[in-house]
Amino acid sequence: MVLDRIDSPRDVKALSRAEIETAASEIRALLVETCAVNGGHLAPNLGVVELTLALHRVLDLPHDKLVWDVSHQAYVHKILTGRRARFGSIRQGGGISGFAMRSESEYDQFGAGHASTSVSAALGMALARDLAGGDETVVAVIGDGALTGGLAYEALNNAGNLKSNFIVILNDNEMSIAPNVGSIASYLSVLRSKPFAKLARRTGKAVLDHIPLGGAAKKAIESAEIGAMRFIAPAEKTAVIFEELGFRYMGPIDGHNYDVLVDALVTAKEFDKPVLLHVRTIKGKGFEPAERDARTFHGIGANVYEPRDGSKKAAGGGAPKFQDVFGDVMIALAEADPRVVGITAAMPDGTGLSKFAKRFPDRYFDVGIAEAHAVCFAAGMATSGLRPICAIYSTFLQRAYDQIVHDVVVQNLPVIFCMDRAGFVGDDGPTHMGLYDIAYLRTLPNITIMAPRNEDELQPMLEHALALGAPAAIRYPRGSTSGAHRDPIAPIQHGRAEVLRRGSETAILAYGNTVDVALDAYDRIAAAGLAVPTVVNARFVKPLDDVLMLALPETHRRVITLEEHSLAGGFGSAVAEFIADHGLDLAIERIGVPNVLVQHDSQAKQRAMVGLTADALARRIHARAVEEPQRV
Repeated sequence: MVLDRIDSPRDVKALSRAEIETAASEIRALLVETCAVNGGHLAPNLGVVELTLALHRVLDLPHDKLVWDVSHQAYVHKILTGRRARFGSIRQGGGISGFAMRSESEYDQFGAGHASTSVSAALGMALARDLAGGDETVVAVIGDGALTGGLAYEALNNAGNLKSNFIVILNDNEMSIAPNVGSIASYLSVLRSKPFAKLARRTGKAVLDHIPLGGAAKKAIESAEIGAMRFIAPAEKTAVIFEELGFRYMGPIDGHNYDVLVDALVTAKEFDKPVLLHVRTIKGKGFEPAERDARTFHGIGANVYEPRDGSKKAAGGGAPKFQDVFGDVMIALAEADPRVVGITAAMPDGTGLSKFAKRFPDRYFDVGIAEAHAVCFAAGMATSGLRPICAIYSTFLQRAYDQIVHDVVVQNLPVIFCMDRAGFVGDDGPTHMGLYDIAYLRTLPNITIMAPRNEDELQPMLEHALALGAPAAIRYPRGSTSGAHRDPIAPIQHGRAEVLRRGSETAILAYGNTVDVALDAYDRIAAAGLAVPTVVNARFVKPLDDVLMLALPETHRRVITLEEHSLAGGFGSAVAEFIADHGLDLAIERIGVPNVLVQHDSQAKQRAMVGLTADALARRIHARAVEEPQRV
């Protein structure tokens, strides 16, 4: 196999043209086989095989700098940079990451996981090079989906002003995860129809380099080119927007034609200004099921499809996922209240809002990868009587923190944030962990923060949030709860917890999906014939149940808090602050995530790592009971 001889970009440079084709086929086969077992971002990587090979051929890595936006599409890069032998461990505990990570390889020169960051990072590298007098080429690869994010435009605007030469490769496959939306997507569709006139432009300008006044003539030609583009089509529908930002626009070109890619990259390196190279690719290229359904194969689960033909494996049973329950609840709420609208930031499937979109297309809004805009957009709606529900993953809502504070909380507007993937997210790793939302929301006035203990509690919590007429946030985990505990859902009262089991000495205050852990531990302790703890479904972290908290010292010595969240600033911190502020005679132990970055692994192993298991909790409670005799 050709791949057996590739351990670095130097080895790519040594390949013959025929071997490049073979390597491309072998890479695609490896991607399909590995993602069938491990899951991962299959379709994005299938689409950049030739582009990645061309980049490794033309660039001098790691001296030159290569930045992948989001880095969903960095698997091929990993295979070509000494990690092929370990590729079978991708997204597994102790294995290589599914995203670019600086700590993993010198070839991963900027870590990623969220969209729209590559142009900013690459521009920073280019300026650092200029200040140091270096000569490295700096390249950012960004997808058309990431161009819906505002950070990309802030960087493009700044780059044109600074005029430092670097290359932005626009990987245009007409999709992010779901199909792209908005004016930028329409704009790029027109650009795709424009021929690539690089050869004529280069030839004419090369001649002018050798005659008097050639430089002035070249500038005149460039002005004429832009003028011609304006004449042919409206300015907003041509490459003029990139030219006006200070970039030399090249393209669009075929992103699967290796020779054209190499030629274009060599040409782009010759310019002494920022260059935007527009490359058209097919998401899922070379694996027909992924080409046909790139949306499904964008990020695929482990053991979901057969690698030989892409056919789906039979799905297992179990409780419905929170995202699916949320989609059904949204439809029910919208049917009952015409003010309800749903907003997503390019994640209709992941959040479950795709169901809502089909039922209420006029009340569904996908704003693209633009979380800050989504929140401010929702705030504007709320001022006019609507009840917007923003379905945004916990990790992505971080990107809109200023809008949460400035536009929603300060104005006390009734915007509801439904934060999916709150807690451990498994194999996506540290960039996607939803471990900080309680901390970044709890300090804000006016906002209510809740978490359902299981899927059945999600609808009554959303109904309660709608009735508040004020900012509210609801967090819930990736996947589903165990389904083992289906106690009837008691009516929700604002700021009141729910006591599920009554005991003494120790009270377990569990938040969200950790209630199942507490109930399992209770059952183990009861089966052992030991004194059982009280189990509380906290429901609210803001406001805390002050009535319950003030009464606890009468019958309990200690509380143990459980949360799938950072211990710094989380639910346990809120309880500890309450105990301290009110001088309560209660010891407190907090179980949650210490101040570390949680690496990719299974959710079960991540929970076990921090002691969020029934066995660990039962042992802890039993140990305390042995140490401290019961009060009489």
